Amino acid sequence: MTSRRRRTRTTLASVIVALALAVGGYALHTTGVLGPEATTGALGPDADDAPAATVPAATDAPTVTTEPDAPGSSRASSPAATGAASERTASAAATARTALAALPVKGKAPATGYDREGDFGTAWLDVDHNGCDTRNDVLARDLDGITRKGPCTVLTGTLVSPYTGDTVHFVRGNRTSTLVQIDHVVALENAWRTGAQQLSQAEREALANDPQNLFAVDGHSNAQKRSGDAATWLPAAKSFRCTYVEHQVAVKAKYRLWVVPAERDAIARVLDGC
Repeated sequence: MTSRRRRTRTTLASVIVALALAVGGYALHTTGVLGPEATTGALGPDADDAPAATVPAATDAPTVTTEPDAPGSSRASSPAATGAASERTASAAATARTALAALPVKGKAPATGYDREGDFGTAWLDVDHNGCDTRNDVLARDLDGITRKGPCTVLTGTLVSPYTGDTVHFVRGNRTSTLVQIDHVVALENAWRTGAQQLSQAEREALANDPQNLFAVDGHSNAQKRSGDAATWLPAAKSFRCTYVEHQVAVKAKYRLWVVPAERDAIARVLDGC
Protein backbone atom coordinates (compact mmCIF):
# COMPACT_ATOMS: atom_id res chain seq x y z
CA MET A 1 0.00 0.00 0.00
CA THR A 2 2.80 2.42 0.97
CA SER A 3 4.69 1.49 -2.20
CA ARG A 4 1.59 2.18 -4.35
CA ARG A 5 1.12 5.65 -2.75
CA ARG A 6 4.77 6.50 -3.42
CA ARG A 7 4.43 5.47 -7.06
CA THR A 8 1.28 7.58 -7.40
CA ARG A 9 3.00 10.65 -5.89
CA THR A 10 6.00 10.13 -8.19
CA THR A 11 3.75 9.84 -11.23
CA LEU A 12 1.78 12.99 -10.31
CA ALA A 13 5.04 14.92 -9.75
CA SER A 14 6.35 13.83 -13.14
CA VAL A 15 3.14 14.91 -14.85
CA ILE A 16 3.24 18.30 -13.11
CA VAL A 17 6.89 18.88 -14.16
CA ALA A 18 6.15 17.87 -17.74
CA LEU A 19 3.14 20.18 -17.87
CA ALA A 20 5.22 23.06 -16.45
CA LEU A 21 7.94 22.54 -19.02
CA ALA A 22 5.43 22.40 -21.86
CA VAL A 23 3.62 25.55 -20.72
CA GLY A 24 6.93 27.38 -20.25
CA GLY A 25 8.20 26.34 -23.68
CA TYR A 26 4.94 27.43 -25.31
CA ALA A 27 5.18 30.81 -23.60
CA LEU A 28 8.76 31.34 -24.76
CA HIS A 29 7.83 30.38 -28.32
CA THR A 30 4.81 32.70 -28.51
CA THR A 31 6.74 35.66 -27.08
CA GLY A 32 9.41 35.29 -29.75
CA VAL A 33 12.21 34.18 -27.43
CA LEU A 34 12.21 30.83 -29.18
CA GLY A 35 11.46 30.93 -32.90
CA PRO A 36 12.33 28.92 -35.96
CA GLU A 37 15.89 30.29 -35.94
CA ALA A 38 16.46 29.04 -32.40
CA THR A 39 15.72 25.45 -33.36
CA THR A 40 16.90 25.27 -36.97
CA GLY A 41 20.22 27.04 -36.66
CA ALA A 42 20.13 30.69 -37.83
CA LEU A 43 18.41 30.79 -41.21
CA GLY A 44 19.33 27.40 -42.50
CA PRO A 45 22.36 26.44 -44.58
CA ASP A 46 22.46 29.75 -46.45
CA ALA A 47 20.98 32.92 -44.94
CA ASP A 48 20.81 34.52 -48.38
CA ASP A 49 18.29 31.88 -49.47
CA ALA A 50 15.81 32.93 -46.81
CA PRO A 51 12.84 35.09 -47.88
CA ALA A 52 13.25 38.66 -46.70
CA ALA A 53 10.21 38.40 -44.44
CA THR A 54 11.84 35.69 -42.31
CA VAL A 55 14.96 37.72 -41.53
CA PRO A 56 14.72 39.50 -38.16
CA ALA A 57 15.27 43.25 -38.38
CA ALA A 58 18.62 44.31 -36.97
CA THR A 59 17.97 47.29 -34.76
CA ASP A 60 21.62 48.32 -34.52
CA ALA A 61 22.53 48.01 -38.22
CA PRO A 62 23.07 51.19 -40.26
CA THR A 63 20.39 51.92 -42.85
CA VAL A 64 21.28 52.98 -46.35
CA THR A 65 19.31 55.81 -47.94
CA THR A 66 19.52 57.66 -51.22
CA GLU A 67 18.85 61.38 -51.20
CA PRO A 68 16.32 62.50 -53.84
CA ASP A 69 18.70 65.11 -55.26
CA ALA A 70 21.84 63.01 -54.96
CA PRO A 71 21.53 60.54 -57.85
CA GLY A 72 23.51 57.38 -57.62
CA SER A 73 24.84 58.13 -54.14
CA SER A 74 24.06 56.09 -51.06
CA ARG A 75 25.52 56.22 -47.60
CA ALA A 76 25.05 54.53 -44.26
CA SER A 77 23.19 56.56 -41.67
CA SER A 78 25.53 55.52 -38.84
CA PRO A 79 27.61 58.37 -37.43
CA ALA A 80 30.87 56.69 -38.47
CA ALA A 81 29.77 56.25 -42.10
CA THR A 82 28.33 59.74 -42.31
CA GLY A 83 31.51 61.20 -40.87
CA ALA A 84 33.66 59.27 -43.34
CA ALA A 85 31.56 60.53 -46.27
CA SER A 86 31.82 64.09 -44.99
CA GLU A 87 35.59 63.77 -44.67
CA ARG A 88 35.88 62.48 -48.24
CA THR A 89 33.72 65.35 -49.53
CA ALA A 90 35.70 67.93 -47.59
CA SER A 91 38.99 66.44 -48.80
CA ALA A 92 37.89 66.45 -52.45
CA ALA A 93 36.67 70.04 -52.15
CA ALA A 94 39.92 71.13 -50.52
CA THR A 95 41.92 69.48 -53.31
CA ALA A 96 39.76 71.21 -55.92
CA ARG A 97 40.14 74.60 -54.21
CA THR A 98 43.92 74.23 -54.27
CA ALA A 99 43.90 73.20 -57.93
CA LEU A 100 41.52 76.04 -58.83
CA ALA A 101 43.82 78.59 -57.23
CA ALA A 102 46.65 77.31 -59.41
CA LEU A 103 44.74 77.56 -62.71
CA PRO A 104 45.55 80.52 -64.96
CA VAL A 105 42.75 83.10 -65.27
CA LYS A 106 42.27 84.60 -68.73
CA GLY A 107 39.59 85.63 -71.15
CA LYS A 108 38.22 83.15 -73.67
CA ALA A 109 40.00 82.78 -76.97
CA PRO A 110 37.89 83.07 -80.14
CA ALA A 111 36.06 79.94 -81.26
CA THR A 112 37.36 80.54 -84.77
CA GLY A 113 38.37 77.30 -86.45
CA TYR A 114 36.71 75.03 -83.87
CA ASP A 115 35.87 71.64 -85.40
CA ARG A 116 34.66 68.92 -83.07
CA GLU A 117 35.84 65.98 -85.16
CA GLY A 118 38.82 67.67 -86.73
CA ASP A 119 40.19 68.93 -83.42
CA PHE A 120 39.08 66.24 -80.94
CA GLY A 121 38.63 63.16 -83.10
CA THR A 122 35.61 61.20 -84.22
CA ALA A 123 32.99 60.47 -81.59
CA TRP A 124 33.71 57.98 -80.13
CA LEU A 125 37.22 56.59 -80.20
CA ASP A 126 38.77 53.67 -78.35
CA VAL A 127 41.64 55.52 -76.74
CA ASP A 128 42.16 52.94 -73.98
CA HIS A 129 42.42 50.12 -76.57
CA ASN A 130 40.01 47.83 -74.72
CA GLY A 131 38.13 47.04 -77.92
CA CYS A 132 35.10 49.19 -77.00
CA ASP A 133 34.44 52.81 -77.95
CA THR A 134 34.24 55.44 -75.21
CA ARG A 135 30.46 55.90 -75.39
CA ASN A 136 29.81 52.24 -74.68
CA ASP A 137 32.45 52.25 -71.94
CA VAL A 138 30.68 55.14 -70.17
CA LEU A 139 27.21 53.63 -70.65
CA ALA A 140 28.46 50.37 -69.13
CA ARG A 141 30.01 52.30 -66.22
CA ASP A 142 27.09 54.60 -65.42
CA LEU A 143 23.96 52.55 -66.21
CA ASP A 144 22.47 49.76 -64.10
CA GLY A 145 21.06 46.47 -65.36
CA ILE A 146 22.63 46.73 -68.78
CA THR A 147 22.29 44.24 -71.60
CA ARG A 148 24.83 44.06 -74.41
CA LYS A 149 25.26 42.86 -77.94
CA GLY A 150 28.65 41.24 -77.98
CA PRO A 151 31.32 42.41 -75.55
CA CYS A 152 30.80 46.16 -76.07
CA THR A 153 27.50 47.45 -77.45
CA VAL A 154 25.12 48.46 -74.65
CA LEU A 155 21.55 47.75 -75.76
CA THR A 156 19.50 48.61 -72.68
CA GLY A 157 19.98 49.87 -69.14
CA THR A 158 18.70 52.24 -66.50
CA LEU A 159 20.28 55.59 -65.72
CA VAL A 160 19.72 57.80 -62.71
CA SER A 161 20.91 61.04 -64.26
CA PRO A 162 23.45 62.69 -61.95
CA TYR A 163 22.35 66.10 -63.23
CA THR A 164 18.68 65.78 -62.22
CA GLY A 165 18.12 62.60 -60.22
CA ASP A 166 15.57 61.46 -62.83
CA THR A 167 15.46 57.84 -63.94
CA VAL A 168 15.89 57.27 -67.66
CA HIS A 169 15.36 53.88 -69.31
CA PHE A 170 17.88 53.53 -72.11
CA VAL A 171 17.01 51.54 -75.22
CA ARG A 172 19.47 51.64 -78.11
CA GLY A 173 17.88 52.86 -81.32
CA ASN A 174 17.73 55.70 -83.84
CA ARG A 175 14.96 57.50 -81.94
CA THR A 176 15.70 56.40 -78.37
CA SER A 177 19.48 56.52 -77.88
CA THR A 178 19.46 60.31 -77.48
CA LEU A 179 17.48 60.03 -74.23
CA VAL A 180 20.83 59.20 -72.62
CA GLN A 181 23.81 61.25 -73.77
CA ILE A 182 27.46 61.47 -72.77
CA ASP A 183 28.32 64.92 -71.44
CA HIS A 184 31.79 66.41 -71.49
CA VAL A 185 32.10 68.02 -68.06
CA VAL A 186 34.49 70.51 -69.64
CA ALA A 187 32.69 71.05 -72.93
CA LEU A 188 34.95 70.59 -75.93
CA GLU A 189 34.26 74.04 -77.34
CA ASN A 190 34.99 75.52 -73.92
CA ALA A 191 38.23 73.53 -73.82
CA TRP A 192 39.12 74.82 -77.28
CA ARG A 193 38.60 78.41 -76.13
CA THR A 194 40.54 77.99 -72.88
CA GLY A 195 43.77 76.43 -74.02
CA ALA A 196 43.11 73.24 -75.99
CA GLN A 197 44.19 74.94 -79.21
CA GLN A 198 47.71 74.65 -77.86
CA LEU A 199 47.46 70.89 -77.22
CA SER A 200 48.55 68.20 -79.62
CA GLN A 201 45.94 66.22 -81.55
CA ALA A 202 46.61 63.18 -79.36
CA GLU A 203 46.12 65.24 -76.19
CA ARG A 204 42.84 66.68 -77.46
CA GLU A 205 41.56 63.22 -78.35
CA ALA A 206 42.54 62.01 -74.90
CA LEU A 207 40.63 64.93 -73.33
CA ALA A 208 37.52 64.16 -75.40
CA ASN A 209 37.55 60.52 -74.27
CA ASP A 210 38.83 60.90 -70.70
CA PRO A 211 36.43 59.07 -68.29
CA GLN A 212 37.05 61.82 -65.71
CA ASN A 213 35.55 64.31 -68.14
CA LEU A 214 32.49 62.21 -69.02
CA PHE A 215 29.13 61.40 -67.44
CA ALA A 216 26.13 59.59 -68.88
CA VAL A 217 23.24 62.05 -68.36
CA ASP A 218 19.72 62.76 -69.47
CA GLY A 219 19.58 64.26 -72.94
CA HIS A 220 17.61 67.32 -71.81
CA SER A 221 20.35 68.46 -69.42
CA ASN A 222 23.04 67.97 -72.02
CA ALA A 223 21.06 70.03 -74.54
CA GLN A 224 20.57 72.79 -71.96
CA LYS A 225 24.24 72.95 -71.05
CA ARG A 226 25.65 73.01 -74.60
CA SER A 227 29.20 74.42 -74.23
CA GLY A 228 28.53 76.34 -71.01
CA ASP A 229 30.94 76.59 -68.11
CA ALA A 230 30.12 76.78 -64.39
CA ALA A 231 29.25 80.48 -64.69
CA THR A 232 26.43 79.78 -67.16
CA TRP A 233 25.22 76.26 -66.25
CA LEU A 234 25.21 73.94 -63.25
CA PRO A 235 23.34 70.65 -62.68
CA ALA A 236 19.80 70.96 -61.32
CA ALA A 237 20.69 68.40 -58.63
CA LYS A 238 22.40 70.72 -56.16
CA SER A 239 24.08 67.94 -54.20
CA PHE A 240 25.92 66.85 -57.34
CA ARG A 241 27.38 70.28 -58.03
CA CYS A 242 30.43 69.69 -55.81
CA THR A 243 31.37 66.58 -57.77
CA TYR A 244 30.64 68.34 -61.05
CA VAL A 245 32.94 71.33 -60.48
CA GLU A 246 35.61 69.14 -58.86
CA HIS A 247 35.77 67.20 -62.12
CA GLN A 248 35.92 70.43 -64.14
CA VAL A 249 38.86 71.70 -62.11
CA ALA A 250 40.68 68.36 -62.30
CA VAL A 251 40.28 68.16 -66.07
CA LYS A 252 41.39 71.75 -66.62
CA ALA A 253 44.45 71.18 -64.46
CA LYS A 254 45.28 67.87 -66.16
CA TYR A 255 45.18 69.34 -69.68
CA ARG A 256 46.69 72.72 -68.82
CA LEU A 257 43.56 74.73 -69.57
CA TRP A 258 42.58 78.02 -67.98
CA VAL A 259 39.41 79.49 -66.45
CA VAL A 260 37.76 82.83 -67.14
CA PRO A 261 37.07 85.11 -64.15
CA ALA A 262 33.32 84.43 -63.96
CA GLU A 263 33.91 80.69 -64.26
CA ARG A 264 36.52 80.72 -61.50
CA ASP A 265 34.20 82.67 -59.19
CA ALA A 266 31.27 80.32 -59.87
CA ILE A 267 33.37 77.24 -59.13
CA ALA A 268 34.72 78.82 -55.94
CA ARG A 269 31.18 79.57 -54.72
CA VAL A 270 30.16 75.94 -55.23
CA LEU A 271 33.29 74.61 -53.50
CA ASP A 272 32.74 76.92 -50.53
CA GLY A 273 29.52 75.03 -49.84
CA CYS A 274 31.02 71.55 -50.13
